[in-house]
Parts: sequence; structure tokens; C-alpha cells
Amino acid sequence: MLLGIPAILPPDLLKVLCEMGHGDRIVIADGNFPAASVGKDHIVIHCDGHGIPEVLEAILKLMPLDQYEEKPVSLMEVVPGDPVKTPIWDTYKEILAKYDLRGAEGIRTVERFAYYKEAAKAYAIITTGERAQYANVMLQKGCVLEGKK
Repeated sequence: MLLGIPAILPPDLLKVLCEMGHGDRIVIADGNFPAASVGKDHIVIHCDGHGIPEVLEAILKLMPLDQYEEKPVSLMEVVPGDPVKTPIWDTYKEILAKYDLRGAEGIRTVERFAYYKEAAKAYAIITTGERAQYANVMLQKGCVLEGKK
């Protein structure tokens, strides 16, 4: 065990976060996301017993968001006509506000199939047991700045 590392993050995810460079993306996927097919040529890490909010918060404690990208957080846009509500997005906004000055302003939505294409280019995909629909979150890593702990 290590001090200061959220216990929810498995060793293989910590390794991936360390390997990622500025501009690399990581997807935190809900339980419905096709991680095996979208991530077939990439790293897929399982955090299946957890929801996205707690995984998101643990990652943001360690990884800065891209300071040069206006919207370094991507959510999957609700398909037009789908009556699904996305209250989990409000939770994400609260979490983001704690770790990035842009808060909700740093979020963009991406059409479903375009999201899958972007996710297929991500450095890694984390699967979770999240049951909320349209709960997927893609993060673009920033630089660790000099003097920042």
C-alpha cells in the first residue's frame, strides 16, 4: 500500500496514469459501454465493482486535465428522442469543480458514434459497474506543472 493513493485505483490503472502523456485520453466507461470491442486494440482496465463518480474523483486527485484544451472532458451526448435523463452529469460537474478551475465549462458532449470513434483512440478504457446511462467520461491528460504537488 502507498500513502496518498486512493485505494479504489488498482495497480494497473496507476501504471497507465503514469505512462500517459500530455494530450492522451482515458475513458471511464459505464456498464453498458462496449469496452471489449471499442478497446480491442487498447488497454482495458476493470473497476467493475465501482461507479464512475468515485473512480473519476480518484483519478482527478492524481491526474491534471489538459490546461491547453478548452474542454478536456467529453461526455456521450444523449441520442435525440431518448427520454433518458442524466443527473449523474451534475455529480461530474461537482467533482470537476474541485479539481479544475473550469468546472462545468471544461465539459463537451459528443454524438454517440463519434464518441465511440474517439474512445477507440484513447490510451486506455476503464470499465465500471456504473448503471446510469450516458455516464461515460473521457478525460484528456494535462501537464504536471513545475512546483505543483
